Amino acid sequence: MSALPPANAPETPLEAVRIVGIGASAGGLAPLEQFLARIPPHSHMAYVVVQHLDPTHRALLPELLQRVTPMSVRQASQGMRIEPDCVYVIKPNTELSVVDGLLNLAKPMEPRGMRLPINVLFSSLARAQGAQSIGVVLSGMGSDGTQGLQAIKAVGGLTAVQQPDTAQFDAMPQSAIAANCADIIAPPGELPARILACIAQASTPQAPIGPAAEDWQAPTPLQRILHLLQQRTRHDFSLYKPSTLHRRMERRMAIHEITTLARYADYLQRNPQEIDLLFKEVLIGVTGFFRDPQVWQYLADIALPALLARQHREPHLRAWVVGCSTGEEAYSLAMIFTEALDKLPRPHEFTLQIFASDLSPDAIATARRGYYPADISHSVSAERLARFFSAHGDGYQINGDIRDLVLFAQQDVVLDPPFTRLDLISCRNLLIYFDQSLQRKLIPLFHYSLRAGGVLLLGSSETVGRYTQLFAPIQPKLRIYLRQDDAQSRDTQLPLKSFPPLAWIAKELPVSPSKTSSHTNDNLQAAADQVLLQVYAPAAVVVNEEGDIVYISGRTGKYLEPAAGKANWNFHAMVREGLRTPIASALRQAANRREPTHLHGLQVQLPGGTTQSVDVTVQALREPTTLRGMKMVVFRDIALAHASPANKSTSKAATQDTHTTELQQYQDEIQALREENRASREELQSANEELQSTNEELQSTNEELTTSKEEMQSMNEELQTINAEMQTKLDDLALAQSDMKNLLNSIEIAIVFLDQNLNVRRYTDRASKIINIRESDVGRPLSDLTTSLLYPELNEDALTTLSTLMFSEKQILATDGRWFMVRIMPYRRLDNMIDGVVITLVDITETKKLEQALRKDLKS
Repeated sequence: MSALPPANAPETPLEAVRIVGIGASAGGLAPLEQFLARIPPHSHMAYVVVQHLDPTHRALLPELLQRVTPMSVRQASQGMRIEPDCVYVIKPNTELSVVDGLLNLAKPMEPRGMRLPINVLFSSLARAQGAQSIGVVLSGMGSDGTQGLQAIKAVGGLTAVQQPDTAQFDAMPQSAIAANCADIIAPPGELPARILACIAQASTPQAPIGPAAEDWQAPTPLQRILHLLQQRTRHDFSLYKPSTLHRRMERRMAIHEITTLARYADYLQRNPQEIDLLFKEVLIGVTGFFRDPQVWQYLADIALPALLARQHREPHLRAWVVGCSTGEEAYSLAMIFTEALDKLPRPHEFTLQIFASDLSPDAIATARRGYYPADISHSVSAERLARFFSAHGDGYQINGDIRDLVLFAQQDVVLDPPFTRLDLISCRNLLIYFDQSLQRKLIPLFHYSLRAGGVLLLGSSETVGRYTQLFAPIQPKLRIYLRQDDAQSRDTQLPLKSFPPLAWIAKELPVSPSKTSSHTNDNLQAAADQVLLQVYAPAAVVVNEEGDIVYISGRTGKYLEPAAGKANWNFHAMVREGLRTPIASALRQAANRREPTHLHGLQVQLPGGTTQSVDVTVQALREPTTLRGMKMVVFRDIALAHASPANKSTSKAATQDTHTTELQQYQDEIQALREENRASREELQSANEELQSTNEELQSTNEELTTSKEEMQSMNEELQTINAEMQTKLDDLALAQSDMKNLLNSIEIAIVFLDQNLNVRRYTDRASKIINIRESDVGRPLSDLTTSLLYPELNEDALTTLSTLMFSEKQILATDGRWFMVRIMPYRRLDNMIDGVVITLVDITETKKLEQALRKDLKS
């Protein structure tokens, strides 16, 4: 069955800032600008931007984004507090995550080219903000961000993806859409408004979900929706966790701008196609090849070889993958089984049949095709790709020999009969979406479906709970369990399981008729045996490990009475007072004994007010195989002797013996109750410790990230990002250059810029009229150029200024009679480095003429 989002997702504190994570890669600069430009100035949310950046270059992204938004754009730093209405941009060569409202920077664990920083950010948002988390994927190559969006979607957050046809590189948006983890698909400029609308819709108070006050019999909106789902799909979601269903429904309601569950129920009734969409919404398939590699490594190295090494086992192994989604896990099991067979000596007769079931017909159809995108290379090794797959188009097709090992079937594990006689069951990350009552039914079902020595594999967040008598952990941290073949229930109050009530009933072993006897004699013998068993044989019952009655022989009305309430065939609930406690103790003792356990003189109160003495025998059954693990309880009445005057003393002694027996019985019951109480306390303590351990492991597991690897593709994305930034910067520089050129030409001062080798770097139009210089002369030495100035020392003075950093200023006469003030200064860059000289030539002819005229007047 496809996975549902976990219901125990972390909730965000009310005072926390809501964060929008934005991921982009190649071609992502323009969509980022469009997205941020359309955000209102006071949205009261923070925006964290992660883009694939070259780790060896300084990023220009903060400066570029600041131009399009009035919000403050900052480069992220370690421990920076996240504030509303601010944009935070990842720093090159780091991984950015959100922890406790602070930005956390870490050195990437993966080598360059295999880093997936968008998944890291989104996964941290899912952990930190739960249902309040928001993830946005924009243009980019590869599939970075898809797993992160799945994590956000799994905790009930909001996910948005750029419309692929508006992206320069649509691989990342297409990957997210193909994984069915995009709530909103729109052009980048429209995404902010759509996101804000969904947030406003989700924050609208919902009508109370419960029976109406005026009509307590009316179904609640949730019940109506579940009934519509069951009518259309036949699948009953009433035993799923309500919080999980509510988050899925609220998402659909937000998309359709519906404010209450009641209105959504009406909408579903009018639009059956929406029921199909809601059905797909609650069945989110989150899977992958070789998910949790250490689990598969253990199966390949230890678990499967152990199954194959058992000589008494038949050579045909059977496995069941429950909730297979699109088939990756079933095919993973087939691959490691094939590899395990290769290690066996030849010849051998081992075969494997894998049954893979799921609730979603779309997922089953995808699994049957066995075609997967190219990015599975991140989780499947090159050796396995070459051996078990064939390149086909833009992806990989599973080979026929692996495909033949798997039988896919659409099946509801809650409603449909299970597969049986199995050696391995894989049910990973499915039980966490069911409530406890359904979990308590499925664990015994898996025990029933497995053969002796079978292996159960659960998800990292799942355990067998209180059913430790059914499954013993092989690797607790990896959630791998071994079926207990001689399992005995320690809980005498276990409820009757809905699965498999009929399958557990012990069938009478057929007796092979003699070849010489006739059909009539067979019928006569069977009828006579039946009469003897029912009339003359003592009353007896056969119970299984859970205490459920699977067979009754004779008249047991004196000893068993149906309990009030819902029908319950559990022996401990039906046995009469006076027998319950001693028989319960005897059942526990019989589990570890080969000889029968006898109880003498038990007193049972009969309906008429009389008391009956009963002898009880409890025997654990080990043969035949059909009855193995069960116990038989046999009742025998004790006939009371009639008192007479001749034996009054004997009667009195018998009465005293009876009182002594009753007293001893009561003392035994008290002792048994004490032992049960002590055992219950120990089990509760053990359960508490297991819950604490599970919580710790779950917290640790939630912090682990499963990322896909992208090598050359990721580097190409970095180059695309750098190219986009550089192109934007070049555009800015070109504009600045045009501004500078217009400025210099407008002041009509002749200026020549020389580099450190005194080669021409730049000049103004005015300078070309004094020095013979053209556009093609840029880069030529100053000494190669001719001028109209009578200044042969120009090159030497420029070299002196460059070496001494001393200004040079001289008045020079030109060949046409004009005078120029020639000033030579060092050229200083913004970083205060000397990078050449600047020569300015100012026409002072008029000043010179005025000076000469004044001198003549003074002489005269």
